[in-house]
Amino acid sequence: MKWRLSHRVVLGMALCLLAAGATAQQALKIKPLAEKQVAELPTGALFWRIENVDSVAQAEAEAGPWSLVAEAAGKVWLFTLGPSGGTSRNATKAAEVGPIARVGAARYLLRINEASGAPGSMTAVHSHPGSEAFFVLTGEQSIRSSSGVMKVKAGQAEAGQGAEGAMQVSSSGATDLHALVMFVVDANKPFSSPAALQD
Repeated sequence: MKWRLSHRVVLGMALCLLAAGATAQQALKIKPLAEKQVAELPTGALFWRIENVDSVAQAEAEAGPWSLVAEAAGKVWLFTLGPSGGTSRNATKAAEVGPIARVGAARYLLRINEASGAPGSMTAVHSHPGSEAFFVLTGEQSIRSSSGVMKVKAGQAEAGQGAEGAMQVSSSGATDLHALVMFVVDANKPFSSPAALQD
């Protein structure tokens, strides 16, 4: 009887540890919000300008050839790729991030993704055929690459690495992560590919 009881206790503890591990390793949720393909990029150093606009119609009226409009966190967002310091007439600037690493391609994909998840959730190790940049709305986001770990806190924007760099993104704060992620990638290659980190 004693052996059965201790065996049950050990089995119960093992199941609890497995459940805790599964929770800690849950997948970060990634949702595409907007995208478009373009034949060329603006000249000069590239920055993402992140603005809020009152309505989708107004944002679309303000949008230029390298702009994307999305709705997230109860707001309308206008993302514009171009030189530093630009403004849109009827918009409020939330952040500007760059310079963004350039990629050479015959055609480019501009995309905005939304990343969200509880503390501990993460992506698989992967790479993109271009650059990405991050704007964290809530929580904290960590981006692990071969060169170390970059942490981006709520209200901050950061440029990520260039094309084909392996990375793993996670929700590393004490509260749920909600972030907007901006991409400039080669439209003729897979958007995301499995990769391995080199320590």
